[in-house]
Amino acid sequence: MGFNPSQFLFVDAFWALPAISKSTWKRKMEVYEKWGWSKEETMLAFTKHPGCMTVSEEKIMVMLNFYVNTTGWQSSVIAHRPKLMSPSLGQRIIPRCSVLQVLLSKGLIKKPVSLHILLESTERMFLHKFVTCYEEAPQLLKLYQEKFVLSKSHGDDDYEGKSGTDQL
Repeated sequence: MGFNPSQFLFVDAFWALPAISKSTWKRKMEVYEKWGWSKEETMLAFTKHPGCMTVSEEKIMVMLNFYVNTTGWQSSVIAHRPKLMSPSLGQRIIPRCSVLQVLLSKGLIKKPVSLHILLESTERMFLHKFVTCYEEAPQLLKLYQEKFVLSKSHGDDDYEGKSGTDQL
């Protein structure tokens, strides 16, 4: 499958493959295909982040629905950043996208933001890059914390069948 045995991703794939039956693998491939991913893109995503095939089919649907229909990102962008399938929708993705939405609406950020920096960065880096460096920091931090607490209070386990659109 193209994994280098001396790299950590080999270990991830080594543990992921036996945990997924052939029928489950096929169903997950079909779910990704429904969102426009080719078989090659899905396999490339797996080689970049084997965890993209260990999440449930329901989570795949909810996450891609959020990314494509709520944020307007292209499905192919997510295919090339498969780590974006793993974080918690309610506890990481929605709170961070809410902060981004405020920054964009106030004109504080004008250019497209790297998905990697926005969604894959550490908490400390995210807060530094998108919250504390702005005069509106207290309001942004409050919004971010409210979205996070809201998801925890609703027992959000990432994919309770919610698209997340009503939470933005």
